[in-house]
Amino acid sequence: MGKIIFFEDRNFQGRSHECSSDSPDLHSYFNRCNSIKVESGCFMVYERPNYMGNQYYLRRGEYSDNQRLIGINDCVRSCRLIPQHQGSYKMRLYEGSDMSGQMHELMEDCPNVQDHLSMSDFNSCNVMDGHWLMYDQPNYKGRMYYLKPGEYRRYSDWGGNSPRIGSLRRITDSN
Repeated sequence: MGKIIFFEDRNFQGRSHECSSDSPDLHSYFNRCNSIKVESGCFMVYERPNYMGNQYYLRRGEYSDNQRLIGINDCVRSCRLIPQHQGSYKMRLYEGSDMSGQMHELMEDCPNVQDHLSMSDFNSCNVMDGHWLMYDQPNYKGRMYYLKPGEYRRYSDWGGNSPRIGSLRRITDSN
């Protein structure tokens, strides 16, 4: 179970909305979002409805000023609860679309894809176990993308604008 509360104003003021599951469209609950409390669990929040646009990973904590603390503007339009995962992690990255070409398998965090795999452009992937965060820059920086188990036949399936991957991190309780 997870619980997240969105507030229209900074410092947990103004109209609020509580959520404990995936919400593809939050627009009807608030006009803007300037602070967030995650009381339990981990969530991805998105700037556009239907889990589109820039994505932000939030774990348990208080975010009294979204712009200053997270870098997100006041447009939060959807959120997704990230289920807890017990067990192993496994992802396969492919050079080509539709799981074709050279393949690399990862089971641990990778702070620098280029250094570790000698390449950084991947056009598809298969998340076999666990939930992952993918970043477009090394050392877990830049735009992030949430990957749950399943096949991503092209980089646009995970929300990417290019096949460039800088780093990958498993979503664990310690994130």
